[in-house]
Amino acid sequence: MDPVPSRQIADMTGQAALPRKNGDLVFDEAWQGRIFGMTVAMSHQALFEWREFQARLIAEIARAEREGEASTYYERWLRAFERLVADKGLLDPGDVSRRHGDFESGRRDDVF
Repeated sequence: MDPVPSRQIADMTGQAALPRKNGDLVFDEAWQGRIFGMTVAMSHQALFEWREFQARLIAEIARAEREGEASTYYERWLRAFERLVADKGLLDPGDVSRRHGDFESGRRDDVF
């Protein structure tokens, strides 16, 4: 697997295009920048191909819109990422569920 060229990320178009303001990436919350960075880093480490993630993101966006889900771009990004790494055996889906519960209950701080 070749690492993803930065241009491939920057040139994402259509539904998968990254939110930008004046050409700069826009993250409304810290976790959004972190999940973006984790995705790019894992792709650079050849744990998955960028086009695999991009296809998952496009499918997740389409699913959410089809179902009328009121989620944000990065919530859809996160879901696509979690499903991809779980399908590749890089993450146990049970761990994801437990971690979600930790954040929702306040047992884990979203800064760390």
